[in-house]
Parts: sequence; C-alpha cells; structure tokens
Amino acid sequence: MEFLQPATWAEALQLKAVHPQAVPIQGGTDVMVELNFDRHRPEFLLDLSRVGELAQWAPENGHIRLGAGVTYARILTELSDRLPGLAMASRTVGSPQIRNRGTVGGNLGAASPAGDAHPALLAAFAQVEVESVSGLRQIPVAEFYTGVKRNALSPDELIKAVLITPPTGPQQFCKIGTRNAMVISVAAFGLALHPDRKAVGTGIGSAAPTPRRALEAERFLAQSLTDDGLWEFRGALPDATSRRFADLVADAASPIDDVRGTARYRVHSLSVMARRALIWAWNDFRRV
Repeated sequence: MEFLQPATWAEALQLKAVHPQAVPIQGGTDVMVELNFDRHRPEFLLDLSRVGELAQWAPENGHIRLGAGVTYARILTELSDRLPGLAMASRTVGSPQIRNRGTVGGNLGAASPAGDAHPALLAAFAQVEVESVSGLRQIPVAEFYTGVKRNALSPDELIKAVLITPPTGPQQFCKIGTRNAMVISVAAFGLALHPDRKAVGTGIGSAAPTPRRALEAERFLAQSLTDDGLWEFRGALPDATSRRFADLVADAASPIDDVRGTARYRVHSLSVMARRALIWAWNDFRRV
C-alpha cells in the first residue's frame, strides 16, 4: 500500500487524477476500521490531513461553507448556533476522541446508511461541493447517495465542502441505538423547519439502503401548516397533523432486519421520533 500525502488541494486533485483508485483519508475513523479488519486493502491511501483549506468553514453568500475536513468537535463548539441540527447529530457521534477526528466529509464519502450527519444535511437541503482537475460541481445531498455505501463521486473527484443555508426555523435530530453512546444508530431522523419558504426538510437514517428524505411527509406538513395559517400565526399544532406526519415518515422507510434491530422496530421508532421531533421543533417555533 502506497501512502500519498499532498500539501495542497491542487496537489490532491492531481494525485487523485493519476490514481483514481486512491482512497481518501482524513480523520480515519471509517477507513482505518476497514483496514484493521482487513475488509479493504487499497493500493493507495490519499491523506488529506495536511490540506489546510479543508479544515476551514466560513459564511458565504447566505450559506455556511463547511470544509470537508471540519471535525464534529468543531461543529459542536463553533457552529451550534448556526447549524443546530448538524450540531445535535455531531453530539451523538462516537466518543470525544472520534468527534475530534471524524469529519462530515468523511461521513459523506463513506455514504453509510447509518451515518449520523446525513439526516441533518438532508433536512437542511445541503449541497455537496466536489472537484476534480476537470472542474467543480455541486450535488444536492439527496442525490449524493446512490446505494449502500456508494456515492455520486466520479473516480477522479474529491469532496471539497458542504454548503448549508441555515434553516430559518428550528431543527431537531433524534437517534435510537442499543445504548446511549458509542453506538451505530438503529434508526435516526432529522427535521428542519424553513418558514421563509414555507417548507419542511426531513432526513431518515439507518432505515433504507441510503439516507433519504420523507418527501410525502414534507409536502403534507408544509401544506397543512399553510392551509391552517400556522406559519404566520404559530398556533398550536393539531394532533392529527403530527400523527399523520409521523405515519408518512414511517412509510418513507424501507428497512431491513439485522443484528441491531428488526425492520418493524425501525419503522415504529421512526414514527415515534418524527412525531416527537416535530412537536419539539414546532414548540420552539412558537416561542420565537
């Protein structure tokens, strides 16, 4: 195995172009597990930890440009006020040691259905910025996941950043696992209210071959809030609305049975989490 260690982003792109089979590594919290268990033995590792611009974030044209190398720990300490949904998800990732190393870019690259960042990114309608020597492009995060642990990157592309326009309403993230910490989710759910556009964002994790949005649930809730005038007047959320929303979220899942939980349990837990997340977010919205 050959270890490639570029010092700049331009050098990283050149190396990826020459060695498209090279596996990028930043924090190593996913890649090193695969190597240690001998599940993957790539010919080249492309270490991006020296590429400084990947570890930066900044406001840019109304959104937050989050470098692919920004860690979960920094999201918690530096971005909790701007991206609370992603911060909530970051808080559930592994241990402090893992949060100090793991990155959202790595979570996206691994494209695991159980990745903790995915539901929050989906709910916020994030864009994934990727680049190769041929140019730069942006991919809506909902289109980034193409299969179990597969993504939309071309062989010569690398993830550069995630672009997130902070939702103008409250956000929530829920995760259920076999214990409270250091655990892969059995199911996860992210929610964001976007009152400026009268829209609702959702994200489902660990309950389908890929992370996904609950599109019917989003449309139902946004229209219900519009029809009832609740976006403007922030009245009490009808119980029937929250229950129907929860049912539609559960309907959007297509889980499997595995060692962590049954498909039936995942569907039930998603319904419970979706309803709770909506009630919490709506109560927060009414207090603003």
